[in-house]
Amino acid sequence: MTIRHTARLRLEPLDGVHFEGMQAMNGDPETMRWLGGPATPEQTRAMIGRVQARRAAWGYGWWALIERASGELVGAAGIQHLGFDPANPHEIGWRLRRASWGLGLATEAAREIVRYGFEVLDAPRLCATRHPQNAASLRVMQKLGMRDAGLQEWNGERVPVHELLRADWQAM
Repeated sequence: MTIRHTARLRLEPLDGVHFEGMQAMNGDPETMRWLGGPATPEQTRAMIGRVQARRAAWGYGWWALIERASGELVGAAGIQHLGFDPANPHEIGWRLRRASWGLGLATEAAREIVRYGFEVLDAPRLCATRHPQNAASLRVMQKLGMRDAGLQEWNGERVPVHELLRADWQAM
């Protein structure tokens, strides 16, 4: 998994060096409203450990989103498998610190993750899940050209799932 770049972001494989920025974001109740609530430092360390273990096993996972102009961590985005099981389709996801909301950074990062999923991983389709009330994530999914795939059970919750087929992405 390599460092990737967009116009405004550097995507670095998420690692322990990103702990402080990740904890600042993960500890914010508003940022984590749709993601299970604010995380403790121990939970953020454990999350980074899980990300590293999956990256070691699969060769891909989550990136820290570093704003190129400031060098600050502004979020995280990644690709994994629905239910964390390689037998399931690839899932993309993102989160941004509150100060970076509304700037188009989630869409910019997600587009790069989509490119990675289709061009590097050769995935036939990419999925994304969201909390039913998370309108901001829905807008990002729509900007990516994802289609509603209905409500599905993942990680113990019934959630809206959206998908993008490689053929549809190539036609964009």
